[in-house]
Amino acid sequence: MLQKNNLFIGIAAGLILPGLTWSLFGYVLKNRVIIMDKPIIPYLVALALNLFIIKYLFKKGADQTGAGMILGTFVSMLLVFLFQSHLR
Repeated sequence: MLQKNNLFIGIAAGLILPGLTWSLFGYVLKNRVIIMDKPIIPYLVALALNLFIIKYLFKKGADQTGAGMILGTFVSMLLVFLFQSHLR
């Protein structure tokens, strides 16, 4: 998958799926899509996809990239939680 085992590549990769989800649901659909009466479900799906990628990275021995992806995913989910809880 990746030739380099780098923390910064992992952070960037960890921010891609939540960033795409945020831009899709926040700007394109203007947050009008509510899945099962819970607007945070798409972000949790992005988190679950990141967890599968992290598992793959650790199996392949890319520990630094996996740790960076954990950090990026944690930061993005923390921001989603803060924005979703304080905007209501």
